Order: sequence, then structure tokens, then C-alpha cells
Amino acid sequence: MTKTKAELFEATFSRRVLIAPVTTTAELVHSGHLADRGFWEDVDAEGQPGRGGSGPVRFPGAFAKFSATPLPPQPMPAALGAHTLEVRAEPPRAVARPDGPPPVGGLPLAGLKVADFMWVFAGPWASRALADLGATVVRVESMHHLDTLRTAGNFQDDRTDPEWALQFGNMNAGKLGLALDLSKPEARDVARDLVRWADVALESFTPKAMRGLGLDYESLRKVKPDLVMASSCLMGQTGRHSALAGFGTMAAAVSGFFHVTGWPDRAPCGPFGAYTDYVSPRFLLASVLAALEWRRRTGQGQYIDLSQAEASMRLLAPAVLDYTVNGRVVERQGNDDVSFAPHGVYPAFGEDQWVAIAVASDEQWRALCEVLPRADLAGLSGLSGAARRARRRELDELLCAWTRGCPAGEVMELLQRAGVPAHQVQNTVEAFADPQLRHRGHFVQVPQSAMGQTWVEGSRLRLSRTPARVERGAPTIGEHSWQVLTEVLGYDEDRAAELAVAGVFE
Repeated sequence: MTKTKAELFEATFSRRVLIAPVTTTAELVHSGHLADRGFWEDVDAEGQPGRGGSGPVRFPGAFAKFSATPLPPQPMPAALGAHTLEVRAEPPRAVARPDGPPPVGGLPLAGLKVADFMWVFAGPWASRALADLGATVVRVESMHHLDTLRTAGNFQDDRTDPEWALQFGNMNAGKLGLALDLSKPEARDVARDLVRWADVALESFTPKAMRGLGLDYESLRKVKPDLVMASSCLMGQTGRHSALAGFGTMAAAVSGFFHVTGWPDRAPCGPFGAYTDYVSPRFLLASVLAALEWRRRTGQGQYIDLSQAEASMRLLAPAVLDYTVNGRVVERQGNDDVSFAPHGVYPAFGEDQWVAIAVASDEQWRALCEVLPRADLAGLSGLSGAARRARRRELDELLCAWTRGCPAGEVMELLQRAGVPAHQVQNTVEAFADPQLRHRGHFVQVPQSAMGQTWVEGSRLRLSRTPARVERGAPTIGEHSWQVLTEVLGYDEDRAAELAVAGVFE
């Protein structure tokens, strides 16, 4: 008996089997789960240039749900120059000046306190960014339920040990480590005290997990009325499929990214890695900072419900709108681009060597034709963008004939000097040695208790007056438990010792 992917998904979902459907943009727009959450916004498009039909256009909605300050519905994007006269007529605005100059070289989030109950990739990236910018982040862990990143991926010196896991180390550098067995009431009391101390609480478990522990927002706001709390999970806290547990690969499949990624004549392959795990934390970080600014202005905390699938879907908005406006389902197109041509990854000299080239304009195309030592391209330099797109396979073959005989690095440097976007495809060793990343200090060597010295990525955010800093590696499990209890939470040593004897810290 055969089943549709929807039937297979529903059958496995009820049994908690980790399967997710590869969803098209049409299926996204008609998703019952997204309808349950009120995700879509119908925007009035009446009178818009180029709109043959009438009625509203369905747009992706808010990237997160804020309890106190919900994101307002957005109007249809304005036509070019629609508000020019209105803006020019506005009187100059007085700019409020701070009482004194901000400290140069300090950390912008110094003094911010974060209780971090997150795990794997999607959550800890955001709390790591807060730590880079000066926040004191206490990472709560359990030996009984190890973070997946402590057991997966590469290990320093190939030592398969949870304390030597490189991915965990990268996502949690700069944090304090507190080990708590949250199955014990005493440990949950410690967690509540941690939240009472904190400005922000972050968690990334499946819905109801924190509620089952008595650590949900409604419970914690009684302890900390002005708490900013954010929950980040695959599908959000509400909706018929909110209980879907899994990884970013599943969220990428269910939110439309897998269907559009791959070759036209082959099955979908999806983007590399757990795609939504790398996209959604950016929205989470911005959401938390916005909620903190609201609290600064009003004294009010709030709760943030962030669906990793929904937040990431903002990056698929053009494909979604192609369906809601034009009725067209975007399909896989390999490395082709709807506007740029040539656009692809081309073989270079040597085994498994490649170079990516993207020609975005007529000027770049002429520059490419001038630097390539091929007579057959000289007569094609006048091709327009439309003509290049129509002949992209022919142009791809001409480029391949040249790139195959050249080292990828030489192709990259030649084209970059000519103003043509190009870069060799790098493996991890080459990326680590990349001169641009080295110049920017992207990789940082820091001390870590178990490994001595380890490499992590530097901050992704570069601020000119208050640059971020990464000064230490990730904590070992419970490394700072005693420090957190006695110095952060103010427990006396007798109470801390009693909790240790009771097995609260594992």
C-alpha cells in the first residue's frame, strides 16, 4: 500500500518518529499548522502596479510572536518614490543625546544576565552572541540528558569525550556552566533562583517541556515579573504540529527549502546542514534585544514564541510570493539564478577543485570576456542579461573549458581583480587558512579547562565602538556550578554543599 507524504507524516507524527515532509511552496501556503498559528498575512494589493487581479496578496507573517509587543501587519511595499515628497516635507527631528559619551572598547551588553536552558545549534548560537557582547550567560546542562553537540561531530585531537566536542565548544564559548538534574525539586528551585537573578531566560525544548518542570513563562513571571523569556523550537509553541521534535534538517524540509534545492532532473537534496539552525538564531537574537529595549522603556517583560521554521521562511519569501501572486511553484534549478548568468560552480584543475562564478550585470560580463584568454568569448561580450540567460548552457560550457585547465585560486584572483564575483570552493582546511577570515580574526584561540587551548569562531557582529570579545572556551559540564551558586545566586557554602550532597548537580 502506498501513502501520500501527508499521510505518512501524520502517521509518524502521532508515533513521534522523526520524519518530516519535503514541502512545496503551495503546500506551505495551505498548511493547516501555519493556519492554526495565524502565520500568513493577507495584504491589500488593490491598485498596485502590475497587479492584473484584485484582492489581497498572502505574505509570510511575523518571524516571532511577542506577548506584549506583537509585530504589526505590514502594508504592501510602496512603489518607488511613493513617499518622497512626504518625507522631504517632514521637519528636522531633534536627536536625543546621551548624558555622556559611551565608553569606547567596553562591551555593550555588560551587566545583562541570561539563564540559558538551550541546546544543540539553534538556541545556543543566540546566547553565544549575547555572551560575546558582554552578557553573563549561565548555561544549564544535565549529565543525564547530554546536549547532542557534546556527542556528535568532530572532537579535538580525535578524543571522543563530551568535554572535547568542538561544535559544542564553538556554540558555547564564553558561558558559565551550571549542572542541574531538573528531575529533582531542589534543582528546579535553583533554576527559579537563577531566573530571579536573570534578565533573560532562553529555552529551546519541545513545547510543554518547561511547563512540565514548572519553568514555563507563566510560572517564572511570578518569580521575575519583568522577565524577558524566549522559546525557540521547530514549529512554535502552538498549532497542530507544535510537538514535532527533531533537527534543523527537518525544519528546512517542512518550511520549503529542501524542495527548491537540487538539480531539476533529480530528487531534492536540500541545503547543507541543519539549515534553519543557522538562520533562525539571527531572528531570535534580534527579538530578544528588541524585547529588552521595550523593557528598558516600560519596565515590562514579555514572552517570545519563535518557530524556527517560520522565522527561516522569511528567506524563502520570494518563492512563496511567486506562488501567492503568480500561482507558480518554484522548482529546483541547480546552480542557475533567475537573474544572473553565467552563474554556477565550475570545475578547476586538480581533483575535486571548483570555483564559483556569478555574473550579475552586463559590466561584469564584459569584464569577464576581456580577461578570459578565449577568442570564442570575444564576440559574445555584447550579450544582454536576457540573452545570457537564454544561452546559459552554452556559456557554462565555454567557462568550463577554460576553468578546467586553471587552478581554482588563480581563476578567483583573476576574476576578482576584474570586478567579477568569484571564489574558489574551499574545504574546511582551506577555509581555516583563508586570508580574509584570518585578516578579520574570525578564528580565535581561547583557553578551555579540558582541552587547554581550542579554536572557536569569533563574534559574527562587529561593532566599531564596543567590539565583541571571546575570552574563554565553553564550560565543562557543571564547571562553574559552585561559583554560580555562591557568587551569582548568593547561596552560603552550607546550602550549596547540601545541594551537592543531594545530587542536584549530578
